[in-house]
Amino acid sequence: MTDIALRCRNLVKRYEDVVALAGIGLEVRRGECFGLLGPNGAGKTTTVEIFEGLLTPEAGEVEVLGLAWNKREREIRERIGVQLQETQLAEKLTVREVLLLFRSFFRAGRSAEEALRLVELEEKAGTWVRKLSGGQKQRLSLACALVGNPEILFLDEPTTGLDPQSRRQVWEIVAGFRAGGGTVLLTTHYMEEAYRLCDRVAIIDHGKVIALDTPARLIASLGAEHIVEFQTETPPDLESLRRLPGVEALRSSDGTISLTAREVHLAVPALLQELGRQGAPLTRLATHHATLEDVFMTLTGRRLEAD
Repeated sequence: MTDIALRCRNLVKRYEDVVALAGIGLEVRRGECFGLLGPNGAGKTTTVEIFEGLLTPEAGEVEVLGLAWNKREREIRERIGVQLQETQLAEKLTVREVLLLFRSFFRAGRSAEEALRLVELEEKAGTWVRKLSGGQKQRLSLACALVGNPEILFLDEPTTGLDPQSRRQVWEIVAGFRAGGGTVLLTTHYMEEAYRLCDRVAIIDHGKVIALDTPARLIASLGAEHIVEFQTETPPDLESLRRLPGVEALRSSDGTISLTAREVHLAVPALLQELGRQGAPLTRLATHHATLEDVFMTLTGRRLEAD
């Protein structure tokens, strides 16, 4: 048995004149949580939907658990669970009825009661779907994906729009699935989500993979631990700022200047002194530890959440 759960090579997908995927290649190992990061329109959902068998690429190869969709579709569908970006469930069915319906699609799997326990919705079993909160509906959607006892779980933006408590409940469910040996392919905009859940992440932009590694190694690739962001009343001389003590890199976007600094205690005093010398007073100053968002900004020059 191969240790690769998902594999694609040279995927190409177009929507009329728009190239959604421009030759993507990925491998997801069994038992790992693999994240796809990128702004809206980068190609994340298209990639996931091709793996799910919902879309057919114009070119390229796809394998799910070593199987091809055009030869073993029924077997693949029995072995995967899918939570779409938006799931519309029948609002006048009860939670239990929804899970019984989804369980009927599989020859083997979990009972509705077991799926309810996994997502901690036992007390809502007799409640109409329309009376659930947003977080409860999201957990029910996850239960529908888990009721077939899948080997691979596809999650497309699973916590978008949820409050912090509901988001953490979803994280715990995903962590429990992983602990049982399951494989997860996840798309997300949330950096904390990717950092907490994912063993590896691929950053996608304009239909291409532009970086792929563990979250920690991607952040370490910046060459420093801290980001200093600031704005000034008048534009400063950027070249002199690049030479400041402790500064590893500099980027400027939409009036905000960001310094990547290995030693922030050296960089900030030197920055203040240099801006004073140039007559460019600060209007804003903030520092934070480097994140995956900073990796994306360095690679593309724009924010991950951008449309």
